Amino acid sequence: METLNDKLKDKQLELEYPCNWCYKVIASEADTLKKAVHDVIEEREHKLTPSNSSKSGKYVSMNLDLLVHNEDDRTFIYDALKKHQDIKMVL
Repeated sequence: METLNDKLKDKQLELEYPCNWCYKVIASEADTLKKAVHDVIEEREHKLTPSNSSKSGKYVSMNLDLLVHNEDDRTFIYDALKKHQDIKMVL
């Protein structure tokens, strides 16, 4: 049986830039996450909204929505968020 992953294999995401993009960012605390996002995107216009927290309360996630100008911009933000010491994961 062919899966969606099989169909999308070797295909690159095609986007029209600029476009709005949403990153799901996960950290240990909401305030820490907010500060980490600010460290990465500085004064760039964005919207940060609560998403989920783990059952144990050990992790929180938030959605980061912002305008990305091109593929390099989108991947740069993703990589910078991933590399921040206070961010556990970026989706």
